[in-house]
Amino acid sequence: MFVYFCDMYNTVCAKIFKSICVIGFMITFVSCNQDYKMPDEIASIPVEINIERFDQKFINISQASLLEMKEKYSFLFPTKYKDEFWLKKSKDTLHQELVDEVNKVFPNLNEVALELTSFYKHLIFYYPNVKVPRIVTLISDVDYKSNVVLRKELLLLSLDTYLGSKHYFYEDISKYIKDDFEPNQLVPNIAMAYARKIIPRADGRDLLAQMILFGKRRYLLSKLLPKSELLDIFGYSKNELDWMLSNESFIWRYFIEKEMLFSTSKDLLPRFIYPAPFSKFYLSIDQQSPDRVGQYIGYQIVLAFMEKNNVSLQQLMEMDSRSIFETSNYKPQK
Repeated sequence: MFVYFCDMYNTVCAKIFKSICVIGFMITFVSCNQDYKMPDEIASIPVEINIERFDQKFINISQASLLEMKEKYSFLFPTKYKDEFWLKKSKDTLHQELVDEVNKVFPNLNEVALELTSFYKHLIFYYPNVKVPRIVTLISDVDYKSNVVLRKELLLLSLDTYLGSKHYFYEDISKYIKDDFEPNQLVPNIAMAYARKIIPRADGRDLLAQMILFGKRRYLLSKLLPKSELLDIFGYSKNELDWMLSNESFIWRYFIEKEMLFSTSKDLLPRFIYPAPFSKFYLSIDQQSPDRVGQYIGYQIVLAFMEKNNVSLQQLMEMDSRSIFETSNYKPQK
């Protein structure tokens, strides 16, 4: 959300393993979720999605309609700005251009509503106390740091941050950031906002704890968005996911040989956990690698644990990282 609307919410070399079995695994794993059929016990959960297009309403405000808009969307109208400011903002040429571009990509949100219906059915199935919030879309002047804002009863979505990574509005934004600006990342990003609330922090400062934290979150997304492919769950391109599948064994061996798993060195998180242009092994392969490889390995550890243990999703989220790791008997794909 852009600043005008934000006041209320301040707040060594690698060997590439490209065997036929890995590629076969990748194809199976990535495509199989399309056959998912929602169980009756989830499908029967009543969910009604109503998305309010504030982005479309705001551009048409007038002196006469502004008062009503301010009453209905008071959380988007900080009182320090006078009416003249909002009227001028709505007619601003850049703002109008943003609205036009958003309308090209999102002329309606019918498909998003369907995806959200499925998402909330799954979320409420696992967490019955969750309520569907009021959902409002807006234009944020490409404030991608606040593209999804989730409060207890409110979900704000900045549609101008989902126009496609190659959109001309994003020319000056780093590639690794704008790769997340694809329309199909909107719902996964909403799901991740919930995952951060369900699992807010790691249970330790070492690399393993951080890997398991993000592994839990990505695993949760796979359960809440069961039709989504793994590349959408991670926001990876196909080439990036291919690289991960081919090099999983190398990454794991690197972590072990460098004794990184239980290290609390602060430089490990930006190297292997946080979004970045690429992961930093300090090897010639670095610029070929996708970022967040630690998150991916963490997900594979969690996945291995869940395949071997009869544990509910809720129990998994509450388990400590060391127990998950030791019980997973994780072995990377060869």
